[in-house]
Amino acid sequence: MKEMEFKVISKQKDEIVVEVINADRTLLVPLVEEMNHDDKVEYAVYHYDHPYLGNPTIKIKVREGKPQAAIKRAAKKLEKVYDEMYLEFERALRAVQVRTQEK
Repeated sequence: MKEMEFKVISKQKDEIVVEVINADRTLLVPLVEEMNHDDKVEYAVYHYDHPYLGNPTIKIKVREGKPQAAIKRAAKKLEKVYDEMYLEFERALRAVQVRTQEK
């Protein structure tokens, strides 16, 4: 899978619109949802036309701070969630393997 890239389309003090190149909707949806849970974010939305017609865009408007900082905060939170999920999966897989070997 190609690495996602963010290209700034427009930027103001409290708002940014970025194009997401090589985007995967399975990552964009949680990213936008996480930003919308942030008290410093007024709103975050993404727009996604047909994949052959262009790349999705994300628009973030903040109450305080920089909008690009909101993206970083959300990405770091999701990184922790996915790391924990991966570790839990590994533990469950080892438990199944142990039970299978005992039979």
